Amino acid sequence: MGLFDGLVGGAVGAGLAVAASRLIEQNGGVAGIVRQMETHGLGETVRSWVARGPNQPISAEQVHQLFGQGSLAEMAARAGLTPEVLADKLSEFLPRAVDHLTPDGSVPPHG
Repeated sequence: MGLFDGLVGGAVGAGLAVAASRLIEQNGGVAGIVRQMETHGLGETVRSWVARGPNQPISAEQVHQLFGQGSLAEMAARAGLTPEVLADKLSEFLPRAVDHLTPDGSVPPHG
């Protein structure tokens, strides 16, 4: 699983970790995710993930809006999930993943 060891478990968890890693990578790393979420009016939410403290939630519908049906469908197929299930799981996983990738409370300069 690499970057997300300990955040998920099992076969679905491994597929989710791969999908989340690809999603983050394809969108410019953590900095790209932050920019995209800010553009979509979710700046306060994503800043809570980067900062120390509790993470604000994101809905599966917001995940769909951020990344688009096509991108989610492709990743869902690779993970063996439906796009709806992937969006739901990403809504739970992304806050923890971004939090995990920003342990000092700041966005890394290169992804």
